[in-house]
Amino acid sequence: MINSSGIVEGIVVKAYGGFYYVLAGGKEWECSLRGRFRHEKQQVLVGDRVELIPRHGRAGVVEKVLPRSTVLVRPPVANVDQAVMVFALREPDPNPGLVDRFLIAASVNQIEPILCFNKSDLDDDTQFEFTARYGQSFRVLVTSAKTGEGLDQLRQELQGRVSVFAGPSGVGKSTMLNALIPGLKLKTGTISVKTKRGKHTTRHVELISLPEGGLVVDTPGFSSLDLPDMKQVDLASHFPEIAELHGECYFTGCLHDQEPNCAVKKAVESGAIQQSRYLQYLEFLNDLKERRRY
Repeated sequence: MINSSGIVEGIVVKAYGGFYYVLAGGKEWECSLRGRFRHEKQQVLVGDRVELIPRHGRAGVVEKVLPRSTVLVRPPVANVDQAVMVFALREPDPNPGLVDRFLIAASVNQIEPILCFNKSDLDDDTQFEFTARYGQSFRVLVTSAKTGEGLDQLRQELQGRVSVFAGPSGVGKSTMLNALIPGLKLKTGTISVKTKRGKHTTRHVELISLPEGGLVVDTPGFSSLDLPDMKQVDLASHFPEIAELHGECYFTGCLHDQEPNCAVKKAVESGAIQQSRYLQYLEFLNDLKERRRY
C-alpha cells in the first residue's frame, strides 16, 4: 500500500545477506535499512510491519518499524497470532522440559500456543502420554506429514492467521509445510544416526503465504531454550492448570512447594493436575531459586 507521500507500508517476510524483503501490495521489495537503525540499535524482525521509501525497481529503504503486537526472541519474529510448537513423537524423541519451556515462552509473550506432535506413523504409545499431559490445558494436534493424519485440522487452525512454526531440528516442520503448501519445496533433512537429533535445514526465518489465507513462519530448529527470567511467584501463572487454583491456597503468594494447605498439591494428589506437569513446575521453580542465589 502506497500513501500520498509515496511511502509504502508492508510486512517483512525474510531477512538475510544484510537485506530485508518486504511484502506490500502483492510485490516483494528488497530493502536496506536507514542508517539510524544501526545507531539506535533497533532490530528489524521478520513479521514487522514497516514503512519503506521505494528506490529504483523493487529496491527500497526501510524508514520506520510500526508498533508490534507481539514479539519472540527465539525464534526472532514479531506480530504473530499463534505459535505452532512442533515436536516429534519419535526420531527425535520429545523432551517434556523443552515442550514446557516453549509453552512458558509463548505465555510470557502473550502468544497462543498449539502443540503439534508429529510423526504419529512412528509411534502409537507416546502420543497418548503427551495428549494426556497437555490436552486439558492446551490445543493439541497429533499429525503425520508422511500419511497426512491431522493436516486438515492443522490447516483450519492456520487459516487467516499469522503463525510461527517452532521446535527442534528434525521434527518435520519443513516436511509438514511442504505438505500444506503445494509446490513449496522447502529443503528437508534426516535424523543423525550418531546423535539421534535432526539436522538443520531451515537457515533463516521466513514468512510464507498459505493458499487458504494466512501466513506461517518457518524457523531454524534448536534443541535448547532458556527459561525466561521472572519472579518465582509468577511462574505458576504460566501453567494454566495451576493458575486456575490461584487464590485457593491458604497462604497468599503460595509457591505450591513446601507450604501447607496448598490447593495445587491437593489437586495433584487427586489427579486433577498431572503429576508430571507439577514435577516440571517444581524443577523450573528450583531453577529460579538458584538464579536468585547468584
